[in-house]
Amino acid sequence: MKQPLLLTLNAGSSSLEFALYEPVEPVGDALFQGAIRDIGGSARFDLLRCPDDNRGDWRIEAKDHEEAVAELLRWLEQHPFQPRLLAAGHRVVHGGELFSRPVLLNASTLRQLDALVPLAPLHMPHNLAAVRALARQLPGIPQVACFETAFHHDMPLVERYFAIPHAWQDLGIRRYGFHGLSYEYIAEVLPDYLGKAADGRILVAHLGSGASLCALHGRRSVATTMSFTPLDGIPMATRPGSLDPGAVLYLQQQGLDPGEISRGLNFESGLLGLSGISGDMRTLLASRQPAARLAVDYFVHHVHRAIGSLVAALGGLDALVFTAGVGENAPRIRQRLCDLGSWLGLKLDNEANVTGRGRISPRHASPSVWVIPTDEERMVARHTLRLAGPLIRSMEQDL
Repeated sequence: MKQPLLLTLNAGSSSLEFALYEPVEPVGDALFQGAIRDIGGSARFDLLRCPDDNRGDWRIEAKDHEEAVAELLRWLEQHPFQPRLLAAGHRVVHGGELFSRPVLLNASTLRQLDALVPLAPLHMPHNLAAVRALARQLPGIPQVACFETAFHHDMPLVERYFAIPHAWQDLGIRRYGFHGLSYEYIAEVLPDYLGKAADGRILVAHLGSGASLCALHGRRSVATTMSFTPLDGIPMATRPGSLDPGAVLYLQQQGLDPGEISRGLNFESGLLGLSGISGDMRTLLASRQPAARLAVDYFVHHVHRAIGSLVAALGGLDALVFTAGVGENAPRIRQRLCDLGSWLGLKLDNEANVTGRGRISPRHASPSVWVIPTDEERMVARHTLRLAGPLIRSMEQDL
């Protein structure tokens, strides 16, 4: 008897991250987790978690996402666990104005998502390529799109719009916000940590290679640092964060074409651009090079500055939550940010900060400070089970 499972996929330009979950409420930890990396080059299958703990990585052939999906399905078919896929959920970067919640995918919704490709040309083509590859190779399986923008869809109007002509707004230019699946997960588990205080004025710092902050009130997004694209806001590994749009116009006047500017802003800026060494915070913290110290100082300064801005939008602060790669694993960054935020009343318990789980501020300190691991993939699995569940039950009855 094959084991029924839900599949989640996160397709990047040269990667396909995957996880597999049991289709039961509440959705628990992933049974399998891994990624196919360097698609189009020296592709490798990297298995990070599986029931028998037989992890590892190996070379495969995958020149595009079609072949990457085929390799994943072939591996699943041969695995002794005998998984049987019931449905698949996809992390999709952009939902535009239309999609404010996850949606079952069909020919109509795919056409609508194709129209959103210009809003996120570096991400959407790969997201949709994985959807279509799976549909061709496993026809009939329900697929669900979960949008990184959806959680911020109903921000207040003063946060949602730019001060630009209405004709430009009609082209879809507005503040969308991103990392929504991470913030949605944190908002969902906040009561487990904060109890009734979870509905208060909460600031979540999603600090990773991509980084942003989100202000929550009533566990809903009221403001966030990313806006029209994931380039905006605080500095990131290879993205600059906030940048005067006049600088882009100036670069064009200097003869750079849009492709060159896009590459520079997305892959050569941020901590990497400042340091000239790396965009990886671990490397920068371990370096004694002045440029590395500058990059770290710049990151801390601008995150602290953004914290102040979002606290103003909230009208105060009840709790600060760190999450994602840097937020969960860099106690020195958390310490520096809380030291700078002493004017807000931020304090850390040094031992708890080093441990980096749960509450890391003294028991009676206010605002409280927390480290809460995020889990976007589990959130995708939950949405997939909720939306595809009726179809799954119908198909199971027909067998």
